[in-house]
Amino acid sequence: MTDTQTKESSADLGDAAGKAGGIWTELGPTLAFIVIYNVMLRFPDGDGLFTKSTALYWATGILIVATLCLIVLKLVRGEKIPPFLIISSLLIGSFGTAGILLQSKLFLFIKPTIINLLYAGVIFGGLAVGRNVWKMLFNSLFDLPDFAWKTLAIRWGLYFVAMAIWNEILWRNFSEATWANWKLGNLVLGFLFALANTPYTLKHLRNTEEAED
Repeated sequence: MTDTQTKESSADLGDAAGKAGGIWTELGPTLAFIVIYNVMLRFPDGDGLFTKSTALYWATGILIVATLCLIVLKLVRGEKIPPFLIISSLLIGSFGTAGILLQSKLFLFIKPTIINLLYAGVIFGGLAVGRNVWKMLFNSLFDLPDFAWKTLAIRWGLYFVAMAIWNEILWRNFSEATWANWKLGNLVLGFLFALANTPYTLKHLRNTEEAED
């Protein structure tokens, strides 16, 4: 590899790393959810507004507000809002609001399942009609051949299906507190899965000259 190619690859990875740094900002709503939930658990149980039994509703409300603030922040910064963030925000807002107004935790429990299945459906549906949604979303970060984009799309589609199944297992078989706090575990799993796919991505990363050829 020439010095020019090395610099180009380093620049591409540096740009990707910079954009990936924005992920930490997007973790804010989930972290806010977990913090508020555990704070509310310290309140006494009862029928009032600020009780242990209302912890999940308060945490969900904070999640909705924090997600909205995240979108506003991106707009103020002039950043492009990822389509997946828009979709998840709409679902979080609709299911979260329904759960709070109807005082039904079922809406809150199944929300992650529906979001993950929707993501998987969009990915696999796109592949079925010859449109790689994963490539469309991340092509600005990495220049990869089509077969590599397809492999990554399939992997992430299966990951979202697995996460939907895991959410169903979790809320049906474990306590509410375990389910709520495991949201942080989901973030870790997503990070580890992305990390596991990094070697494959770097292996097939093309430089500018190769892409033009």
